[in-house]
Amino acid sequence: MEMMSYRPAGCPINNTLETFGDRWSLIILRDSMFGGRPRSFRSYLTESIEGIASNILTDRLKRLTANGLLTRSPDPSHKQRVVYSLTEKAIELVPLMAVMGSWGLRHTRPAADLATGAQVLEDGGPQLWEEFMDELRHIHLGAPQPAVSAFARMEAAYAAAAE
Repeated sequence: MEMMSYRPAGCPINNTLETFGDRWSLIILRDSMFGGRPRSFRSYLTESIEGIASNILTDRLKRLTANGLLTRSPDPSHKQRVVYSLTEKAIELVPLMAVMGSWGLRHTRPAADLATGAQVLEDGGPQLWEEFMDELRHIHLGAPQPAVSAFARMEAAYAAAAE
């Protein structure tokens, strides 16, 4: 699949939206960010609470890979499977995801347990976003492990909300 080309005068917001394609692409990126590991096709299909159809998932994974947001590589634990990892370009979307989550906390009625990650990111602000991106770089790009775990902070908040 060929990367999309944009007109030089295109609106940056429209260009960004064209890169993703639709809500399913953002959900796939969300699941990649907050899933804590590179993901297989099957894990996207079975672990997403939204219930994406396999044909849509196939198309969006191809689009996200072609647009440089995901990479596709052999799964070291299973010869016939591949895993998808975030690229630096996708990791840099964490602030956008955090702001969308904050907006959703204020203007929608999210389930309490599903709102915890967004609340932690909102409360932590840009400092936590940077820590989260450093942790994603470790998980998906092989960068050194950061001293602080943003995932641990989000998991603790999720566990507290589930009690």
